[in-house]
Amino acid sequence: MTHILRLDASARPGLADKDEHGSHSRALTHQFVTQWRYHRPEDTVTHRDIGLTPPTFVSHNWIASAFTPPEHQEPWMTEFLEESDQLIDELVAADILVFGAPLYNFGMPAALKAWVDQVVRLGRTVDYDPTTPEDPFTPLLADRPRHAVILSSRGGAGFGPGGELAHLNHLEPGLATVLEFIGVTNIHYIAIENQEAGGELLAASVAEAERQVNSLVEELQASLRTTRTAEPA
Repeated sequence: MTHILRLDASARPGLADKDEHGSHSRALTHQFVTQWRYHRPEDTVTHRDIGLTPPTFVSHNWIASAFTPPEHQEPWMTEFLEESDQLIDELVAADILVFGAPLYNFGMPAALKAWVDQVVRLGRTVDYDPTTPEDPFTPLLADRPRHAVILSSRGGAGFGPGGELAHLNHLEPGLATVLEFIGVTNIHYIAIENQEAGGELLAASVAEAERQVNSLVEELQASLRTTRTAEPA
């Protein structure tokens, strides 16, 4: 059984084409999960809406707690890390991470960055060994194959790889850097562009993104069947 963690980071609560001012990235995450469970209803999903309920920003007390060894933590430190522990537990339990992330001012939404800062933590998702300065970090989520699907939306066009504005896009590259750092290296990208232009340009981009989502669901589910068939009896 496969477990999916769906993370929506858009500040817009609704779905594009269904709700006024609805979110295109939420529409894609909704489509991905719906299509996945249509074919595999036995699989499970955790939905974390960080766009509407953002994680707490890192603070002095968080840093003091996270960088104190567990055996030396005071009770208030353990309590202070409860949110981080919950978010990390959700992350660790997932086989597939599905991110709905609009491009805000060339980068990820603040709510998504807050989630990143809560889950990238020494001893939980990454280890550090100062005695090996040439390669001091060990990603702790490399214990088994995990996939990340980044479903983004952009106001303009040309922000994808090879595009004329790709150098201004710090959303997917930034999130990929974080995921790879903690051990999630199978990363897939689908984006909707031309939200500001609207009309036929936007409609074509939406249709192509929806087609890619359906294709990716088929591809990942096929890879799961192949992997499990290859496992020894």
